[in-house]
Amino acid sequence: MKTVTLPSGEKVPALGQGSWMMGERRERRSDEIAALRAGVECGMTLIDTAEMYGDGAAETLIGEALGDVRDHLFLVSKAYPQNASRKHLAGACEASLKRLGTDHLDLYLLHWRGSVPLAETAEAMEALKSAGKIRYWGVSNLDTDDMEELVAADGGACATDQILYNLTRRGAEHDLLPWLGDHDMPAMAYSPVEQGRLLADRTLATIASNIGATSAQVALAWAMRRDGVIAIPKAGSIDHVRENRAAADLILSDADLATLDAAFPRPRTRRPLEML
Repeated sequence: MKTVTLPSGEKVPALGQGSWMMGERRERRSDEIAALRAGVECGMTLIDTAEMYGDGAAETLIGEALGDVRDHLFLVSKAYPQNASRKHLAGACEASLKRLGTDHLDLYLLHWRGSVPLAETAEAMEALKSAGKIRYWGVSNLDTDDMEELVAADGGACATDQILYNLTRRGAEHDLLPWLGDHDMPAMAYSPVEQGRLLADRTLATIASNIGATSAQVALAWAMRRDGVIAIPKAGSIDHVRENRAAADLILSDADLATLDAAFPRPRTRRPLEML
């Protein structure tokens, strides 16, 4: 499994498992649990979730599915912006820990920017780190100017920025991804297959057919082509997990990348960071 290095020097898988909309339907629960376990067994040990996902249902599902292999995981969760204050962050973290059935998170993120000053959130995150409740902390959906403000406040303690990044959402390549690279912060790419919408694209299908892959694998391999990018697709079945895992070993040729650049061109000018 390809790895990505955090600012601390610790390496994590470049391909993890997302959990958005998991744990919300009883009839899917056994398949989702099996999928999460299969992913861990094949090296996708970075698990991403959030208190927002199903109002905690995804965290509860992960705790049920993976509690007995917790020591082998890199667990990531996210806090609502309204909970990212000195007053509320510790309580939000404790609630996530309880649902996940663990005593600490490996990485805790601010889900998106709200009204709480970034400096206050950084202070609250550092307090959780000192208390042993989290190992690292970071942010999600923050653009370059936000990151510059954050680093000025926290002195560079932020470990990552989780962003919307895929073939149709390339705006971050203008300045945010280079900025993160200059600061040795990896990006976590959520919705790397654009919630499945990319699967209908003919260019992806043609490339996939030519190299004996699937469209989803090509899209994932494209996202992971850059050093310092962690892709976190969701999969609700064992077959889907195995399909995703194979993408980590797929190397796209220069010709394939050129074809994708032509079909999905980067915006000509900078635009604000998109989010879902």
